[in-house]
Order: sequence, then C-alpha cells, then structure tokens
Amino acid sequence: MALFEVKEYDRQIYEEELRDFLPNKMIDIHTHIWLKGLRRPKPLAPGEVKRSVTWPSLVAEDNSVEDLQETYRLLFPGKEVTPLMFTSGEREALPDLNVYVKESAAKTGYPALYYSRPEESAEEIEQKIREGGFLGLKSYLNLAPWYLPEREIRIFDFFPRHQLKKVNEMKAIVMLHIPRDGRLKDPVNLAQIRELKQEFPDIRLIIAHIGRAYVQSDVGNAFEELSQCTDLLFDFCANCCEYAITKMLEAVGPKRVMFGSDMPILRMRTHRIEENGTYINLIPPGLYGDPSQDRHLREVSEEEAKKITFFMYEEILAFKRAAKTVGLTKADIEDAFYLNAKKVIDGARQDIYGA
Repeated sequence: MALFEVKEYDRQIYEEELRDFLPNKMIDIHTHIWLKGLRRPKPLAPGEVKRSVTWPSLVAEDNSVEDLQETYRLLFPGKEVTPLMFTSGEREALPDLNVYVKESAAKTGYPALYYSRPEESAEEIEQKIREGGFLGLKSYLNLAPWYLPEREIRIFDFFPRHQLKKVNEMKAIVMLHIPRDGRLKDPVNLAQIRELKQEFPDIRLIIAHIGRAYVQSDVGNAFEELSQCTDLLFDFCANCCEYAITKMLEAVGPKRVMFGSDMPILRMRTHRIEENGTYINLIPPGLYGDPSQDRHLREVSEEEAKKITFFMYEEILAFKRAAKTVGLTKADIEDAFYLNAKKVIDGARQDIYGA
C-alpha cells in the first residue's frame, strides 16, 4: 500500500506546472523525522497552555527516513531530493529522537541538525554536534521555560546565548522558528534577530518559514528592519503567501533563499487562503478529523475537494508566481532549490569537521 495517494489532478499539476520549473537536483533544507514509538506525549499540566497549533500533527503520526524518501519519490518523479533533517518532539523524548536522526543520517548520508534544549550547556552542545555528525541546531519555542506565557517567549529563551556563542565558534547552522504572535514583523523578534547576527556573525542563521509570515499583514516593514543583516538566510517552507515570498525575493535576492518543506506536514492536502489577517487551510471533508479542533482548518465540499492538491505543490506554485513577478531566471531557481542550500551545508561541514 502506498504511503499516500497521488491523484490524476496532482500528476497534472506536477507535469504541467512543476516538473520543468524545478531543477533535477533539489535540497529540502527543512524536514522533520521521528518515530511514533520514540515520542512521549503527556497531558498538559494544570495551568499549562499548548504552545503550538494542532493541525500539523493531524497529517502524519510519524515520519521515518524511509517515509521521507518515499514522499520525494511520489511527489517529485524524476528528481533527486536531499533533505536536511532534524527531529520534532517532547523535551523528554529529544535524546532518543536525536539518536534516531543521527542513525538515519549515518545510514543515508543526509545532513542533519541536532534538536537542542535551552538547558544544555555549551560543552554539551558541542559534544552532541560532533558526536552525531550534526551541522548545527534546531529548537522550538515550546522548550522555553514553562512559566513564560507563549506570547512573551523570545528567541533567546530557547536559543540561549551560551549555546549560540559555541555555535558561532563552530560556524554552524541555526534553524530559527521565531516565536510571538507578531511573527516576522514583531519588533522584539526583529531586534533579537539583529542582535543575534551582531553578536554571533559566524552563525549560518536560517529564518524558517519566512519568519512565519503566512499572510500579507505578517510582513510589515521587516525586510527594511533586517536590511543590515546582509547574510541572513530564509527558507520558505510551509509558506504559500505569494506576497511574503515576493517581498523576500525583492529584499534579499535569489542567493539567500532556500526551498524547504517542513515534511511531513507538506504531504497534507490543502488550499490555503487568507482571511481576517490569518491563514485558513481548506481541506477535504473527513480527511483530518474534526476541523473544529483548530481555527486554521475548514472543510470544503466533496466537489471543491477534487481541486485540492498537496501543500507541497501549493507552496512551490506560490514561489513560481513570485519568481515570475520579480523576474527570476532558470539559474536563480536552481540557486533557490539546490545551490544555496548546498553552499550552506558544505560550508558548515567544512568549518566544523574540516571535510
């Protein structure tokens, strides 16, 4: 049985819109792998608030490295796709999950990041990176101290300075999913991104999801505020906002942007729209359970669902439209989907391991 169904409508989109647009070699700079058996979900403590949206967890219970490979085979026939991998999970499970990523990277040769916890010392971080062959760090706002309200979490609450100092010495990668309701335009986020780059200039800093600017109002004047950060990198994973992608390309050009998928989330069937300053994922009826469990979900009719394809294709189609608007060349597309990420990965590997 196939991992998921690829319908005739999906094949038509790929063949007519995407196959010739995409380079033959691609690097997916943002992927999660984990095994359900290694996760340790637990109920929220009294007074504790869930710090993430629900809908991504509805797409897949787990995503083994083999499932990831099969996803690329199904979605990108004729292409060679290499992921940069890291895990996702609860604090207590992260040691085992990081071991799984380490083993998967050793088995496949794929590059990987270590999923860090803010309580780890600088020495622990360096040891874990070097022992695992990792190229840097990924972390998440839900690992910030529990007593901080979600809206008050800052970047340095889950990427503390003592860790960043060590990563800077190693010239490693940091994949940054920024916090806060204001997303990319949030003044605290912008100030701390500038501060991070000023204090730790040798970190290869990637702003994930275009700073979570999933709708036009999330962008604000962020790119003007960040213009002094001339080597800041962006991935556009899980982002279908053509406006945000266009503004990113206009601001930083095609050499500092990278394709990412946030796999396995982009296996989702959805068409994303903007409504009242937020995003809504339109989904086929019955596919992801009760849509009332997350305010970002809305079911459509069976008839409308026939024209809903994969989130992955939606993201790339949005990038394609933005690329046309700003006049990207075929070479620019190859940069965004392959060469930029290759440069970051190869550079980090050389600086950390000398090979």
